[in-house]
Amino acid sequence: MTSPSEGRVDLLKTVPALPVKNVAKAAAFYRDRLGFEIGHTDDSFGIVTRSGIEIHLWAANDETWTRRTRALASGPVVSGAESFLAGTASCRIEVRGIDALYAELKESGVLYASDTVIETMPWGTREFPALDLERNLITFNERISD
Repeated sequence: MTSPSEGRVDLLKTVPALPVKNVAKAAAFYRDRLGFEIGHTDDSFGIVTRSGIEIHLWAANDETWTRRTRALASGPVVSGAESFLAGTASCRIEVRGIDALYAELKESGVLYASDTVIETMPWGTREFPALDLERNLITFNERISD
């Protein structure tokens, strides 16, 4: 909490950052299958956007953890970008027009499973899950009007 002399602080938005093995391929997947635009890509970082929503993609492509010849005494590999992290994240995106988005993403084949439907949740949303190229989970939700 801030005092009046410190000024007001407003948190403006969150930006999910999802781990992927190949930033360029992941960004192309977001463009081609999820309807996002590519704002930036390089070998280690990407930004994709759609309707004001921004997702950051970061390279989780360190394979040194797979080399088991290191002596245990030298310690574990902890670069923070190990390839096994790709596909382990999730985010939720609030939308307006969930039925149209569901139809669009069902057509593009990115729904969590072939029998995925829009579900009404007890916390007041209608939602469905989708997966990106690495199988990071993206849950699209729409608040139910009162």
